[in-house]
Amino acid sequence: MRIETILSPGDLPQLARRDLSGAACVVFDILRATSTFVTALQNGAERIIPVGEIPEAVAVKQKFPDALLAGERDGVKIRAAQSGGTDFDLGNSPREFTAEKIHGRTIVSTTTNGTRALRACTKAKQVFAGSFLNLTATADFLKQNDFAQILLICAGTGDGVADEDVLAAGAMIDLLTGSAAPAGEFRPHLTTSPSDFAHQSFQATRSDLYLAMTRAKNGARL
Repeated sequence: MRIETILSPGDLPQLARRDLSGAACVVFDILRATSTFVTALQNGAERIIPVGEIPEAVAVKQKFPDALLAGERDGVKIRAAQSGGTDFDLGNSPREFTAEKIHGRTIVSTTTNGTRALRACTKAKQVFAGSFLNLTATADFLKQNDFAQILLICAGTGDGVADEDVLAAGAMIDLLTGSAAPAGEFRPHLTTSPSDFAHQSFQATRSDLYLAMTRAKNGARL
């Protein structure tokens, strides 16, 4: 089993040319899409449909009239002027996705980077929305199943790297390669320097991840 890390959205187009049929992709958009999705599911959402662009979200809403529209551009909830006449029901903050609002509902979401990263992984054997909220559960599932390859996808910010996504990928690598694995079982190896970079970044900041994320560009902006 191999672990590979993609640090920025600029590397996502290459996934369309790769055979991902045996791969598990874990997408990290920590601030905030994947953290929001995990929160929504925890609070009882029936399902979340990620789409890349605003018109796609509106089109899916037409197929599922009872669905809630969610998403952001530049961190702000999508308004009618951006969508052609429809104010979205929700933005992209976990605090909005309370059980009272979303329990039992389908949510159609489009975000600047996170949903596009998820869509780029559609050819994978399995795709996960990864965050610090479900990190251990996701790692445990990955270790219990036989994936030929694990791709850790950092959604990034704009066209660049998002520090908080890199830290989450590094934390996942730490869980997957840690000494807790029994001898002779699940011994993946890092195959790319981005994986080394992510792991080292996490190890350097693990004692105060909150501080590290407040210093990240997205953390400071939010």
